[in-house]
Formats: sequence, C-alpha cells, structure tokens
Amino acid sequence: MAELSDQALIARVTVFGNRRAFDTLVCRYQSPLRRFLQNLTGGDCALSDDLAQETFIKAWMQLATFKNKSSFETWLFRIAYNVFYDYIRSLKESQSIDDVEREVENLYHQHANDGSIKADVTQALGQLNPKERECIILFFMEERQIKEIADITGMPEGTVKSHLSRGKDKMTAFLKQNGYG
Repeated sequence: MAELSDQALIARVTVFGNRRAFDTLVCRYQSPLRRFLQNLTGGDCALSDDLAQETFIKAWMQLATFKNKSSFETWLFRIAYNVFYDYIRSLKESQSIDDVEREVENLYHQHANDGSIKADVTQALGQLNPKERECIILFFMEERQIKEIADITGMPEGTVKSHLSRGKDKMTAFLKQNGYG
C-alpha cells in the first residue's frame, strides 16, 4: 500500500474522524517533534515528551483549522513552539522572571556536563537569548528554511536572519573560548 500524503491523512481525520490516519501522522512526526522540543528544553527528555504529547493533543483538537498554507509539519512545529512558550509562561506565573531565566539556563547546563562536543554545543546554546537559540535550533538542528522558521516562530524573516547571525557569532565565540578552532 502506498504511503498517504499528509493532506490525504488530514482529510481522513477531519472528514471521517479516522483515528488511525491521525496515528500515522503522529508516527511520522513524533521523532522530529520530540527532537525539536528536546533542543528547546536543553535536553530534558521527560519535559520534551510531555510537551510533545500536549502538542499532538492540540493538533488533534485543532486539525479542522489547518488551512494548508504551510506544510503540516510546519503547522505542527508552530503548535509545539506555542506549547513550549505556554510552559515557560506558566513558570513565570509562579516564579519571578529571574527564576524563570535561571531555570531555562539550568536546563542547558544540566545536560551539558559530560565533556563531549554535544555537551559543549548544548552549553553554547545556553549562552544565547531564547529567540537566538530557537532560530539556531530550527536552522541548524532541524534544517528549516528561513521562511519556515518565520512561520513557526511568528517572527519576520529579517528578524530570523538577525537572530541567526547574532546566535552564530555568540556560539562561535563561546566555542573558540573553550578550545574549538
């Protein structure tokens, strides 16, 4: 049996309520989505899994609103991005801004202590402000185009390019300072 396109699966879900079609979409995108969320959370697997589950629940509930203006994957990543920021906002409600910033920084430092290049890159990501980090993750780790990053984050393309440039410069400086090239 030929693999169905995302659009065909979405049609089966929205028109017929076919849960298996949605399961196929989940299986297709769960790994990239979890990887994206792990990168946003500094490698926190449990938190990433929780956020991914919430993303898929929201996608199921909102699937009828998908307008096919971008790929399903871009739409799904946008939901994940919003779920992540909802989580960050919930921390802000119960903590001070400084505590939240420290918590996000700690996510990166917590998972960056094994001495590997991956750990060093994770630590370098922790040096970036959130917008720079998101753009770097989406561009280099998720291999997204500038337009897709703009769609996912809601930032103008020029802003995405600026965050990428500043983020690359900061990461390069950090890695050079820590013995790389």
